[in-house]
Amino acid sequence: MSGRGKLIAVVGDEDTVTGFLLGGVGELDKHRKPNFLVVEKETSLAEIEETFRAPWPLPGRQGHSWVSQVPPTFTRCFPSLSRSFLNREDIGIILISQCLAELIRHAVEAHHRPIPAILEIPSKEHPYDPTKDSVLRRARGLFTPDDLR
Repeated sequence: MSGRGKLIAVVGDEDTVTGFLLGGVGELDKHRKPNFLVVEKETSLAEIEETFRAPWPLPGRQGHSWVSQVPPTFTRCFPSLSRSFLNREDIGIILISQCLAELIRHAVEAHHRPIPAILEIPSKEHPYDPTKDSVLRRARGLFTPDDLR
């Protein structure tokens, strides 16, 4: 990724993802993996979570120093790892519909790294609820009410 910026990944319903794709967000990585997931009625909860994150911590990341780099054969044996937005080096921001973030709240709450940043967005069917947004809850803990006056 030298000299290039990071991508924005999108997880949402068809209308939400299509809007971002029309805005130029869509891209395929060198392994032909898209940076978006259209969630339909048939999409399983496991597929949403698998696309969002790997089913276990990726070696060499988040305090696992026993492997400095994942060999290509590892991701070929476990293709879900290369699909995971949290484990892709080319993704800087993950936009996820808040209603979908609620379904995988445990995975969203478990992410503590600054990059990729996770932003919960409203969808056509579900308005934004600030009380459910994990990033906003963390940010509120950083300030006292006097700081915001």
